[in-house]
Amino acid sequence: MALDTRTDRRPSFAGLLWRSTVGKKTAMAVSGIVMLLYLVVHMLGNLKIFFGAADFDAYAAWLRTIGEPFLHHEWFLWIARVVLLAAVVVHAVAAYQLSRRDIAARPTKYARPSPRPRPRRRPSYATRTMRWGGVILGLFLVWHILDLTTLTVNPRAEAGHPYANVVATFSTWYGTTVYLVAMLALGLHIRHGFWSAAQTLGAGRPGRDRTLKTLANTLAAALTVGFLAVPVSVLTGVVS
Repeated sequence: MALDTRTDRRPSFAGLLWRSTVGKKTAMAVSGIVMLLYLVVHMLGNLKIFFGAADFDAYAAWLRTIGEPFLHHEWFLWIARVVLLAAVVVHAVAAYQLSRRDIAARPTKYARPSPRPRPRRRPSYATRTMRWGGVILGLFLVWHILDLTTLTVNPRAEAGHPYANVVATFSTWYGTTVYLVAMLALGLHIRHGFWSAAQTLGAGRPGRDRTLKTLANTLAAALTVGFLAVPVSVLTGVVS
């Protein structure tokens, strides 16, 4: 008699969680927080450009030596890049799948229109542009890497001279325009995303709503202004 060698493979808890709407929203919230923490640190590092070329270039060089001698040269940067890339991929995939699920759940046709349709609350501008904002930020991330990391599209690239490369980028109208549009999209994304993440992770409470909204607006404004301070300063000659 032949034996049935098939095994009953049940999906893991992580797999079941990922397939659920709650799991995808949680993945988006956690990955979003990881990226938000990175953005805060990145913005603060960018502001060192106001201390001059020597300090900014020294800061960029120091980033490559973090963890030495325990870590090899630039290992910390590569670890941070891998973690950030994983967060971006999880965030983007979960957002896409949730979007497709939301579209599929919408009714396409009604048998009889309601004589008195219920008034629908119009979503905020940030909510309505959330998806396109994510696309803009994804495209900007590719541009940003090619511009200031690989120096592929930088007009006057000088390896080992990050200060000069930043100034070169924002000395062009297109470099400044790309950055301006992306940072405005980032501000809207953070404003709405922080609020959504707080609700998903259970931090939202009736008594905390105002505080969370204020914190979301403050973070979005601070990061937008902080990131835009550099190109504006190059354009106005404050940084040259």
